[in-house]
Amino acid sequence: MPSFLIVYGTGEGQTAKVARQLGETLSELGHAVRIEDIDEIDADVGLGDHDALLIGSSIHAGRHHGKVIDFIEMHVDELATMPNGFFQVSLSSAGDDVARATAAGYIDSLIERTKWTPDRIGQFGGALRYSEYGFLKRAMMRRLGGRSLDATDTTRDYEYTDWDEVRTFAEDFASFVTQRVS
Repeated sequence: MPSFLIVYGTGEGQTAKVARQLGETLSELGHAVRIEDIDEIDADVGLGDHDALLIGSSIHAGRHHGKVIDFIEMHVDELATMPNGFFQVSLSSAGDDVARATAAGYIDSLIERTKWTPDRIGQFGGALRYSEYGFLKRAMMRRLGGRSLDATDTTRDYEYTDWDEVRTFAEDFASFVTQRVS
């Protein structure tokens, strides 16, 4: 069975939750999985020790996690030699058609900047964690969340990740990788 490396960058923890669910689904399918937070990973991690790679990033203020971009740019040649995928976690992915088009634009920008075209791409809704925000961030996020997600009650948190969609993405990616490395 193919082995998978999942590398992710998160701002508030939702991308880490998605990475763990992807890893759990792949493990349930019988694959070996290693999950690494970009803030803790060894810069010269051996990608060749794995059959496939998934890279994930949160979106904050319209930008991917900086260290994820750096990781991709550092390993872009190696990525071309193995099955790979990218997943993005953002509030825009949970919004209306205009918001989802914005989320797709973030991926287009990533591809243009890094010169990496992932084999598979997943876009998942993020979360609003009002309980963890200070006054200013709570007010700013209330404006953003209220605009497209009707999430203006700052006394509670909101999670927009479709976990069935995450599991389906992992299953589809596993099938793709198995076909490629068999």
